Parts: sequence; C-alpha cells; structure tokens
Amino acid sequence: MSTLRKTIRTRQPDSTRRAPMPSYLPRPVKTASGRAPTTLIPAYIRSMEQELDAEDRAYIRRKLGTKLGKFAEVVERVSVRVGDVHGAHGARDKSCRIKVVLVGLPSVLVETRNASLQAAVDLSLTRTANAVRGSIGRRRTISTRPKTARRA
Repeated sequence: MSTLRKTIRTRQPDSTRRAPMPSYLPRPVKTASGRAPTTLIPAYIRSMEQELDAEDRAYIRRKLGTKLGKFAEVVERVSVRVGDVHGAHGARDKSCRIKVVLVGLPSVLVETRNASLQAAVDLSLTRTANAVRGSIGRRRTISTRPKTARRA
C-alpha cells in the first residue's frame, strides 16, 4: 500500500518593488504620455452583485501592481470585474474579468472562474500578464523586422 504525500505550498510574500495601482487619477496625469510608474495607471475594480471588502480591493490592487507593473509603459488603464456565477452542480463560483487597455495595441480581455475570489483573480492575472507579454512581443517583432532591399 502506497502512502500519499501531501505537499504544503507556502505562500510567497508579494513583491515590494511595485506599488499597488490607484483607483483614480486626475485628468492632467491621464493625458500625460510616457507614464511609467505603476502608481500612474488607473485600475477600476467593480463587483457585479455584492460589495467587495476593502481587503479584497487592496489584494486586487496589490496583485495588479505586481503582475502588470512591468508593462507600465504600454498599459493605459486596467478594469477588473468580479461577480458570482452559477457553477456546475449548483455551486456558486466567482468570476473575474480583467480588461487591459494598451497604448497603440488592441485591448486584452481575460475571464476566469474559480471557487474562491482570490484564486479567480490570481488565475486571471497570470493569463492577463501572458497575453499582454504576447501582444507586446508581437508588436516588437513586427516593428523590428529588417526591410528587404528592392532590386530594380
């Protein structure tokens, strides 16, 4: 008879290098081009059915800064929508939809569902970061492609 070992995953602390994203920016700051710090990217967080706690909002803002802070030069704004949905077998699942508006590129939209809010947010942010990285990478490879010389 084999014994099953259960691995216990310890939670790593969040990065201290990137700040959480703010909920509001004044108009002159929004129109300034070349905004790079994550504190200058507005993040709009909305809940569909119920009000989110301050802890949940802080968690989402902190995770947004951690995952999307490295793309601050190309991110114009981020919106997060959280809600309850009916899952399989009548269970209540949480859905998280993240939309990232990029400068000069199409927007990235990711939606995931999970049993807990934090798991749904974490999965959405991981997928969003990968999608933003892919969009930026495609733009860079297209713009840096060498031009071929025409022969007469």
